Amino acid sequence: MTFKRLADIDVRGKRVFIRADLNVPQDAAGNVTDDTRIRASLPAIQDALARGAAVMVTSHLGRPSEGKLVPADSLAPIGVRLGELLGQPVRLVTDWVDGGEWLRALAPGEVVLLENCRGNVGEKKDSDELARKMAKLCDVYVNDAFGTAHRAEATTHGIARHAPIACAGPLMAAELDALGRALAAPRRPLVAIVAGAKVSTKLTILRSLLARVDTLLVGGGIANTFILAAGGKIGSSLAEGELVDEAKAILAEFPGKIPLPIDAVTAKEFKATAAPTLKAIEDIAPDDLILDLGPTSVAALRMILARAGTIVWNGPIGVFEWDAFAEGTKAIGEAIAASPAFSLAGGGDTIAAIAKFGLADRIGYISTGGGAFLEFLEGKTLPAVAMLERRGSE
Repeated sequence: MTFKRLADIDVRGKRVFIRADLNVPQDAAGNVTDDTRIRASLPAIQDALARGAAVMVTSHLGRPSEGKLVPADSLAPIGVRLGELLGQPVRLVTDWVDGGEWLRALAPGEVVLLENCRGNVGEKKDSDELARKMAKLCDVYVNDAFGTAHRAEATTHGIARHAPIACAGPLMAAELDALGRALAAPRRPLVAIVAGAKVSTKLTILRSLLARVDTLLVGGGIANTFILAAGGKIGSSLAEGELVDEAKAILAEFPGKIPLPIDAVTAKEFKATAAPTLKAIEDIAPDDLILDLGPTSVAALRMILARAGTIVWNGPIGVFEWDAFAEGTKAIGEAIAASPAFSLAGGGDTIAAIAKFGLADRIGYISTGGGAFLEFLEGKTLPAVAMLERRGSE
């Protein structure tokens, strides 16, 4: 991919507009409870400030109604935390689209936070009128919000078309570099792990991946659906019976690419205190629930991962939140961490599992993209990325 990077742009004395992803969780009082995304956005802001730019930052937060922001939609608490992390004041600006005194007063080395961008009428529909107004606020536009790259909105797509310069921030650039390394020109064998509760939401991803990967490992409810398709037993486990025929078609279309579980850790009820029982797939009873992979299945997958050149991981193998059923996900995560392969992981549950088992510093790259990560895996064009590529070729 060809795109301009903030690090290569001379920003001294210029006004820099950064679209960040500061959509963080808050408690009932509005206090930030997890500032991971704010911290991830710091490098772009700090770089621009250090090189003498006047910086404006905006983000979405929650799902506000355009033109009708209420106090719960405000970025004010995020601005407080951002200021603490930057070690300098961060003023919140409301009604910012048309510029005005706040823009004239913004000096190099200063940073302001522009109120929730999704409160602006036309943001979600990528209004060209709105995008043009925002583009006039800056000399340089920086998209550093990969998590919104799959949406064509005014602050992620339209403004990039009209700004004098449009580039990727360090977080966006790192995401695109990692995804390109994993999927555009991977070191072989390329192994993908796709797991989770529902196969219906990931069927198109599976087909797209199977056309490119050497091996696809499945887990969770997705694996159960494929076990049924292969004639195996899953008892009362989560699966999607209406998609068994589709799963059969995939197995027939890509023979040998999807190794299925041989054994599983089961329970009679779905709760953390349920007694775990190891069973071979053919011995699973009608009232059994598959909640984790068994050790024989895990050992087979570990051998595949040890020989991989590139690994893409999306979704935990079992109910990792409960310790009695976490061993499969833990073992797979440790195998990925120990593999010489370049590894790329993404998705909320995957990131939670990585954090639980202390693997973060041993995974090649952890994507914060969520929906954008999945759509990239599916092979879809991400509008915000496509616009950066278009501007990068100018």
